[in-house]
Amino acid sequence: MYLVFYFLQKIIEIYSWALIIYILMSWFPNARETSIGRFLSRICEPYLEPFRRIIPPIGMIDISPIVAFLVLNFAQRGLFSVYHLIS
Repeated sequence: MYLVFYFLQKIIEIYSWALIIYILMSWFPNARETSIGRFLSRICEPYLEPFRRIIPPIGMIDISPIVAFLVLNFAQRGLFSVYHLIS
């Protein structure tokens, strides 16, 4: 059972890093048009889009990724708590 929780924790951690890289790519012109940018767009946009619908941008600032990170953090902590309840 430990292996399943460990695997899920690592997936969330890797996905968090992918989100960070994807968001930082928006600061550089044409970075999202590269092959890595398109790949990250395919895996990150479906997750970010519901947050963007709920939380509109404030001028030029999009705070929805902050909420997306909070949700990932809560999911990771929830997995940790469930693991400790089971074991």
